[in-house]
Amino acid sequence: MKPWIKQYPSWLPHEIEVSERNALEMFERSVQRVPDSPALHYFDRTLTYAQVDELATGFAAGLIDRGMNPGDRVGMFLQNVPQALVTVVGTWKAGGTVVPLNPMLKERELRYHLGDSGARFIVCLESLYPIVQEAITGLDFKLAISTSELDFLDEANLPAMLKGVSRVGCPGAVDMMELVGSCRGRKVERPRLGPDDNAFLTYTSGTTGPSKGATNTHGNVVFNSHLYQTWMRLGEGDVIAGLAPVFHITGLIGHFTAAMVAGIPVILFYRFDAGEALAQIERWKGTFTVAAITAYISLLDHPDIGKRDISSLAKAYSGGAPVSPAMVERFQAATGTYIHNIYGLTETTSPSHATPLGGQAPVDNDTGALSVGVPVCNTTVRIVDPESGQDLPPGSIGEVVTKGPMVVPGYWQKPEESAHAIRDGWLFTGDVGKMDDDGWFYIVDRTKDMIIASGYKVWPREVEDVLYQHPAVREASVIGVPDEYRGETVKAFVSLRAGQESSVSSEELVQFCRDRMAAYKYPRAVEIIDEVPKTLTGKFLRRELRQRRTSPST
Repeated sequence: MKPWIKQYPSWLPHEIEVSERNALEMFERSVQRVPDSPALHYFDRTLTYAQVDELATGFAAGLIDRGMNPGDRVGMFLQNVPQALVTVVGTWKAGGTVVPLNPMLKERELRYHLGDSGARFIVCLESLYPIVQEAITGLDFKLAISTSELDFLDEANLPAMLKGVSRVGCPGAVDMMELVGSCRGRKVERPRLGPDDNAFLTYTSGTTGPSKGATNTHGNVVFNSHLYQTWMRLGEGDVIAGLAPVFHITGLIGHFTAAMVAGIPVILFYRFDAGEALAQIERWKGTFTVAAITAYISLLDHPDIGKRDISSLAKAYSGGAPVSPAMVERFQAATGTYIHNIYGLTETTSPSHATPLGGQAPVDNDTGALSVGVPVCNTTVRIVDPESGQDLPPGSIGEVVTKGPMVVPGYWQKPEESAHAIRDGWLFTGDVGKMDDDGWFYIVDRTKDMIIASGYKVWPREVEDVLYQHPAVREASVIGVPDEYRGETVKAFVSLRAGQESSVSSEELVQFCRDRMAAYKYPRAVEIIDEVPKTLTGKFLRRELRQRRTSPST
């Protein structure tokens, strides 16, 4: 019984089949089918599928020459640059696994990821090489490969974002373009990659301990790449705007591999910048993107939002962080584009739920949460009691448990954690949510973020959604703080929209919530800050806010 199927449009199949055994085949089929079509737009430069294929083959040959074996892991310590796609495809051509690494990692963190994954190769930006040098000291490491964000660009006419950037010497490293050039024209033997081999080793955020490497297999990647193509109706004429970082599962699948299977281009522009994003979407006529809601907030608040023609961006999706219904309405009013909600985890290789293209997600009457959509093709989802594990009926709040072809088999070399999170193919997400009678799903919050105020449960995102209804609020994040009387009470941190800094007070925002929420829910204090701290992928860092430990007055 899948009640959500009735929400599928007539054109959307209930099940999809894939024929590729590995993700490399998806790319190679597009090379054969559309060799001269764009694969990447990087500022004003375009690389075709044939050109990326040639670069990736040279990179694979260079890795093999320097001792890479099938199954070896290759770290990717890059921003959104063309070399990231070359690294992904080239690593697969050499039979290896890509380990995406956040370029904000410091030496200690990078050392952990490299040591835990056993990566013996790494591709990094020249500016990050000093961190790499420190991190690999003492590790069983073969080769560091450096590259520049200036490669592929006319250095006499750089985009504003890269003005002032210069090349940096990296003693002990091999330059990527020199490595590829030295192997130009070489052929490499086709690797024996099957659906169960790891395509990516993608590290989770580590909120309950050290980060764990989710083993995103080729089978996982192939399925969800086709899912994007089918669900978002990607095909000839589509252009993916690369707003999400490609070291994150959203960017890897929703940008890179979705483009591979559809044979369409991705727009890259080094790292997210709202003004640059608007300019590049206008330049290359971007039609589809998936990004955190914070990216859309930044676009909306940029002064160029009314000056740039982004009408081509008709297929907009948001995932990775809670989406406020008020923000969706605000963005649609300003641009004409509806933001479709989407939900997934690193462990589901990007989406497990999505709002059907062209449809609009309902809002839950009880919590005010915008639906994250319905389970995608080939997927089954249950809501279970966190204590008993028993299935709960529609309308009940419990843990979201997911099963489908996108769910990873486990975590890298962590059998106990794997057995706890994934049981008989069911992923226990740790997210709290509900399903309504019509099959729409709602994520209330993470279990660990729940606030207990005077014995009552308060979900932070419900308070955040109310705050977003205030026209002056740009960002809002809510936490529980110690309270002698209530045990815990609600505190909100808010940043204001440009030009609104003097128009609203903390007291006014408290009253705004008080007028709209039960007495135990509304925040007793609102602290106005310049910017809510967040990860590079757009998730709010509640743990940083908790470190302030400022109790509100009662």
